[in-house]
Amino acid sequence: MSIKLVVFDMAGTTVKDDNGVAKAFQAALQQYGYSIPLDEINPIMGYEKTEAIRMMLGRTLTPEQITAEHVCNIHRTFVQHMLDYYHTTPDIMALPHAEATLQALRQQGVKVGINTGFSRNIAMAIVDKLGWEKKGIFDYLVASDEVPQGRPHPYMVQRMMEAAGITDPKETAKVGDTAVDIREGQNVGSRYIIGVTTGAFTRAALEPYQPTHIIDDIAEVLDIVRG
Repeated sequence: MSIKLVVFDMAGTTVKDDNGVAKAFQAALQQYGYSIPLDEINPIMGYEKTEAIRMMLGRTLTPEQITAEHVCNIHRTFVQHMLDYYHTTPDIMALPHAEATLQALRQQGVKVGINTGFSRNIAMAIVDKLGWEKKGIFDYLVASDEVPQGRPHPYMVQRMMEAAGITDPKETAKVGDTAVDIREGQNVGSRYIIGVTTGAFTRAALEPYQPTHIIDDIAEVLDIVRG
């Protein structure tokens, strides 16, 4: 059985982050009076961001205090921080070997998907900055606000499977740098669930979630999916 679709995360997996996402998230929370250290924020960065906000607020607030309006306001601030960052930073770039790996897969007839815990507008700001549509880096891009629920739920990957005409999840592979990426792949039922150490999680931090593989270089995906 061959792999027909490989789905990659963005920040920390294919896109250099330098912890910009977590810092923007931290700054948005700080504006509303919540001081949370980065080491508590980093582990949840793969989640859909309104869900991540709820998770952080749940440490100090009761469920009744975490209103939809409050979450929406913080999320709006976060989105503005991220759009400002990605539109203006000169530092945004693909991680080493990311573009070549995705292009190699497509040249071999494998569909390439990108998904993210970001909303669509942030994802497109990144794609536009990197010129990925013109370069032909991917076939599908699905953001967390385009499906009923983001990671770890399987909906983003399932949308790409539907677009590709794939019904068997064992014909897919999922690649990401966080625990929630791994859980997403497991919930999809992907044949290969590949953790990468280029982002938020170290090898030791990824191991308890039992991905099928842990790699230090995204180029290793090519050998895995050929196997």
